[in-house]
Amino acid sequence: MLNACSAAAGGSAAKRSLRWFAIALLVIVLDQLTKIYFNGSYQFGEQREVIPGVLNFTLLYNPGAAFSFLAAAGGWQKYFFTLLAFGVSGWLGWNILRGRFACLMNLAASFIIGGALGNVIDRLIHGHVIDFIQVHWQQSWYYPAFNVADSFICVGAALMVLDSFRKPQP
Repeated sequence: MLNACSAAAGGSAAKRSLRWFAIALLVIVLDQLTKIYFNGSYQFGEQREVIPGVLNFTLLYNPGAAFSFLAAAGGWQKYFFTLLAFGVSGWLGWNILRGRFACLMNLAASFIIGGALGNVIDRLIHGHVIDFIQVHWQQSWYYPAFNVADSFICVGAALMVLDSFRKPQP
């Protein structure tokens, strides 16, 4: 990762920014390809064991946000979360373009932009987000289903927290 950050330091501001937006685009493509696969290969609610007692693949639709927050809110939440994703992605993208972030924060922003826009694509096309990863313990505890976009958003948020503990560069 340090090599990627060192390599990203060279070139014009536009070139440096382009690298981070390419990562975001890669996240979107990976997310959408996995969703196309699961939406076409699984029936809604179907579960297939991957690691017995721990991990299933499934097909679920989430009209809300993380953990199905506001899933039964009547439809307005689709527009709210779409606008929120565009707003956050726009703000992060603007800061990447302006060179306001260090390397780790640029990577975090790229992951969050890609994940947020991957889920926006679902909301705009399907009216809900496609989830397919189900982590659980035996039959007694189930974590809410999620997808690749959600995973990148969480990793991006963790990288942002990690970056906040770093000393600022002079």
